[in-house]
Amino acid sequence: MNSQQKLFSLGSHLLKAGALCIVAATWLSITSVAQPNPDSRRAITIDDYFQVREVEDPQISADGQWVAYTVSTASLKEDKNESRIWMVAGSGGDAIAMTAEGVSSSHPRWSPDGRYLAFLSKRGGGKTQVWSLDRRGGEAQRLTDAIQDVDDFAWSPDSKRLALVMRDPSPEDVQQAKDKQPQGPEQPAAEKKPKTPAPKVIDRYTFKIDEVGYLNRQRSHLYNFDLATKTATQITSGDFDDERPAWSPDGKLLAFSSNRSLPDPDRTYDSNIWVVAADNRDKGAHLTQVTTNPGSDVNPAWSPDGNWIVYITQLEPKLFEYATRHVAISPAKGGEARVLTRAFDRESSDPRFSPDGKVVYFVADDDGTQNLCRVPVEGGNVTRTIAGRLMVYGFSMAKNGALVAQVTTPERPSEIYAASSGKLTQLSHTNDAFMSQVKVSVPEYVSFKSRDGTTVHGYLYKPIDYVAGKKYPALLRPHGGPVWAYYAEWAHLPQLLAANGYVVLFPNPRGSTGYGQDYARAIFADWGHKDFEDDMAMVDYAVKQGLADPDKLGVGGWSYGGISTDFIIAQTQRFKAAISGAGAALFISLYGHDQYIRDYEYELGTPWRDAETWKRVSPFYKVENITTPTLFMGGQIDWNVPVLGGEQMYAALKSLGRETELVVYPEEYHGFKTPSHIKDRLERYLAWYAHYVKADGTPARPPQHAAATAGQ
Repeated sequence: MNSQQKLFSLGSHLLKAGALCIVAATWLSITSVAQPNPDSRRAITIDDYFQVREVEDPQISADGQWVAYTVSTASLKEDKNESRIWMVAGSGGDAIAMTAEGVSSSHPRWSPDGRYLAFLSKRGGGKTQVWSLDRRGGEAQRLTDAIQDVDDFAWSPDSKRLALVMRDPSPEDVQQAKDKQPQGPEQPAAEKKPKTPAPKVIDRYTFKIDEVGYLNRQRSHLYNFDLATKTATQITSGDFDDERPAWSPDGKLLAFSSNRSLPDPDRTYDSNIWVVAADNRDKGAHLTQVTTNPGSDVNPAWSPDGNWIVYITQLEPKLFEYATRHVAISPAKGGEARVLTRAFDRESSDPRFSPDGKVVYFVADDDGTQNLCRVPVEGGNVTRTIAGRLMVYGFSMAKNGALVAQVTTPERPSEIYAASSGKLTQLSHTNDAFMSQVKVSVPEYVSFKSRDGTTVHGYLYKPIDYVAGKKYPALLRPHGGPVWAYYAEWAHLPQLLAANGYVVLFPNPRGSTGYGQDYARAIFADWGHKDFEDDMAMVDYAVKQGLADPDKLGVGGWSYGGISTDFIIAQTQRFKAAISGAGAALFISLYGHDQYIRDYEYELGTPWRDAETWKRVSPFYKVENITTPTLFMGGQIDWNVPVLGGEQMYAALKSLGRETELVVYPEEYHGFKTPSHIKDRLERYLAWYAHYVKADGTPARPPQHAAATAGQ
C-alpha cells in the first residue's frame, strides 16, 4: 500500500442486481505500517514464494485479551512445510511463539475459561493428538493418547471435556498399538522383514479420494473426552462420517453434521444436522435429526440460549457444487427451518450467532471478494461488518463482541486484524518486513462483455514497470473449480508473471461463484462453451485496451484451469504457448479412476447411457485442432484429476507430431506440497512462456533441467 491507511470501498459492483445487501454504516479501513519509497523495492522472484508466511486460523480468547493463530512456512532448504502457533494481545503488540520449531502444530482453540490453548500436533512422533498449553506458562502437555489420529476437537463450555473427531482405527493402528505394549524382558532385536502390503478390498460406491487413496469402511465418529480421567467415550457410530461437533451452551448436547441417508450415503449429498447427548454411551443409538433438507446441511453452531442452531444449507442437491450455499437456522429440537440469505444469492460459510443471539455472522463470497456479513435471525437485509475489495478467510468473536479476522488483499498476504470502530487494525506483522522489500502489481477489477452480451468480471495485473501505450505479452490463467473464482487476495503467481513483464488475466467466467446461482450453473453439463467464450472475452478486452500484444498470448491453468486450457487450445490457435496442469480431456477414461463418480453421474449421466454428453464436454475429440506448443504437468498420485489426463493429451499431441512435453511430479497429490517441486514448476512456467510467447531465445525448459532430459 502507498499510504499508512487505505480505505477499501465496495464500489458499485457490490450493489448490482441480485445482491440484496446494505453496506455497514461505518466503513472499515486497514491500518498498517508505513511503506518505504516504492523505487527502492525489487521485483518478485520465484524464491519469494518461500518467503511469504501463511497466517491463518485466528482464535480470540473468550475475554478478548489474546488472539492465537497459525503461521505456516515452506522451507526450500529443508524441502518441507511446517506450521507453528503464535499469540498476540487483542490490543496489539509483539507476537509470541507458542509452539517450537521442528514439528507442525495447528488448529489452536482456547478453552472457554481462557486458561488453556489446545492444538493438534504429531510432536513426539506417532499419531496426531490434542496438546494443551497453560496460558500462564509451562511446556505443552499431551491430552489424548489415541491409537488413531485425532482429526478435530471442540472444547465443552465448562472446559472439562473435549469432543473429538476420530476415524475408526485401521488394522495397522491396532497392530502398532500392540507393538508398543511391554512384552516382558527385553529380547535381542531381530531383523524384521517388511510386511507385504495387504490387498485393497473395495465395496463402496465412492471408493477413492485424493490424499487418502482407496476408501474402506473406517468412518469418522464423535468421542467425548474427559480431561480429568483422560478417557474417551465413543458417542456416534455406524457406516457414516460425522463431523464438525458443536457443544450446546449447557454442555449437555452435541450438534454435528452427517450424511446418514439410506441405503447408501455415498450416492447423495444429503448431509443433515443431528444432535446427540454428550454423555451418550450407546454409540449414537438415540439421535435427533434437526434438519431434513435433501441437500447438504453442514457447519452447525448454537444460539446463546440453546434454542436454535445455525448452519449452511444447499437447497438444490442435484446442482451440488453449482447450488448456492445459504445461511439457515432451525429449532434445536427439529422443526421448520428458516433460510436467511435466500434473496442474497451468494455463497455463504462459517456461520455463528452474535453474543446476544440477535444476528448471525457469516462469510460471503461476492463479486470476487469475501466479506464478513451479518443478517438478523428474524430475516432481513444482509449488512457488511468487514467490507471492501479484500478477502476474509476466517474470523473469531469473543463473548464481549470483540472481533478478529484473517484478511488479505491483492497487495498484501494474509495477516490477523482486529475489527473495531470502523477500522481494521493489524495485529500480526508476519510478512511486513518481506513486503517492504518487493514491488507488487495492484490488479484492476475489470468488467467486459462476452459473446452473448453477458457481463463478466476479472482481475487484470499489469507488468510492474508498465508504461502506458506499450503492448505487452499476455497470459490468460483460467481458474480451477469449475465452481470457484479469483478473488481480491495476495497470490504469488500473478505477481511473479507481472514481474517478468506479462499482462496477467484472471477471469471469472460463468461457472464461477460470487455472482449468483444462475451464473454458476450456466456451465452445468456444458463445460468449455460459455466459460470459453467468457475467458476469451477477457483476452479481447486486454487487446482492445492496448495492453496485450495479440501476437504474444499464452494460456495455462491448474485443475479445471488445466481442463479449460485443453478446451481453449482445441478451439483457437490464438495462443503461442499453453501449460495444462492437472488437466483432463477424455473424461470417460476418468470415470471410476478419479474421485468424482457421484459428480459425473449427477451432471453428465452414465457413460454408457449418455455417451454424447460425455463426448461433448471432452476436448480430447478435438485434439487434431491443437497446434499450440503445450506443456502438461501433474502429480503422480493425484486422485482429484489424475495425471492420466495429461498423459493422454501428451500422447495424442506427440502422435500428431506437435510440440509438447510432459512433467510428472513423484509423490504429489493434486495440491503440491514439496517446496522443490513447487519451485521446479514455477521455473518451467517462466521458461516455457519466455520461449514460445516472448520468443526471446530462452530455452523451453530451465537450463538446469535441459541436460537431464537431453536425448530422451
